[in-house]
Amino acid sequence: MRKPLLALLILIVIGAGLFFSLPNLLDRYMNSVETPPPYPASPAAQQVHNHLFIADLHDDALLWERDLLNRYGYGHSDLPRLLEGRVGLQVFSTVTKTPRGLNYQSNAADSDNITLLAMAQRWPRATWSSLLQRALYQAEKLQQAAAGGAGRLRLIRTRSDLATFIQAWQQDPQQLAALLATEGLHPLEGQLENVDRLYDAGFRIAGLTHFFDNEVGGSAHGLEKGGLTPFGRRVIKRLEDRAMLIDLAHASRRLIDDVLAIASRPLLVSHSGVEGTCAGPRNLSDSHLKAIAATGGVIGIGYWDAAVCATSVTAIVQAIRYSVDLIGVEHVALGSDFNGTVHTPFDVTGLAQLTEGLLNAGFTQPEIAAIMGGNVQRLLLASLPQG
Repeated sequence: MRKPLLALLILIVIGAGLFFSLPNLLDRYMNSVETPPPYPASPAAQQVHNHLFIADLHDDALLWERDLLNRYGYGHSDLPRLLEGRVGLQVFSTVTKTPRGLNYQSNAADSDNITLLAMAQRWPRATWSSLLQRALYQAEKLQQAAAGGAGRLRLIRTRSDLATFIQAWQQDPQQLAALLATEGLHPLEGQLENVDRLYDAGFRIAGLTHFFDNEVGGSAHGLEKGGLTPFGRRVIKRLEDRAMLIDLAHASRRLIDDVLAIASRPLLVSHSGVEGTCAGPRNLSDSHLKAIAATGGVIGIGYWDAAVCATSVTAIVQAIRYSVDLIGVEHVALGSDFNGTVHTPFDVTGLAQLTEGLLNAGFTQPEIAAIMGGNVQRLLLASLPQG
């Protein structure tokens, strides 16, 4: 009996090792770049880049078991690489549920990949069965990084937090402002009061949907692709009452229309593409671009192929140029989707190549400063809660 028992124990140990190593393997494989660093840029582009305040509207680094304060040789970003890329403000999103067989066309809400990922990454047991607890745990990870970052990473909750940070950043750009966002409002678990739980945990941007329809409304990738539910209408009001920005990335067309009809504050699209350069289920039509801009909002242009139809700086710049020509430079921003299981042209240390692409496309230095971060800075200073 001893040999079979020993063999069983060995198999259990091997299986556990494979299970717990799988997240790291997925992270390395799914958060990839077309070209590894370093990323050279022309002296003229680097000179412009070195004077920019860069803001990015979407990064999923909190999903993975990496320490934001440490530098890694895989994935798209961490604090050392963000600072090297001259990012001054990063929105960190929390991913709490994705369907099996995830695709851009049609997904049901009755399966979930994140449960096993949470277990394999040894997240607290409460996160195994609660989407709210998954969001709160990822928020705690960011708070802990800020607490241990020796002042280099600051969590922003209010306008005054951001204004104070910007003054400090102008003296020393080797520091990063961080905002919390949720990718979809399924962590509300159907309870309106959970908006307040998220707010109290530091969340200031709320994506309504992700890859499936939820209690708030329809996803661009869901089965029904519907508009706001009655519960969703109550959620929109509560979000606006709390001065939380509403993010329409991944929203169905009907959901976008419904939110536009009732929103009283600027709307945001954190990471997307535009139909004018790349057709796709979640890429924005001209009419939606114009309507979102009319609220005073901004659109973050993504870096991956489904957003811009190629994995290149040229494709990103084309989407930016199209959007600027249609709605004005003041409404266009960056929305990388770094660490969101996407393949991008570069990691965050390659942002000077995007600056060079904008220069080569004829953008002026003030326009580049607006696109690369100024527009997000302006929106947040006007829209975050007072403090």
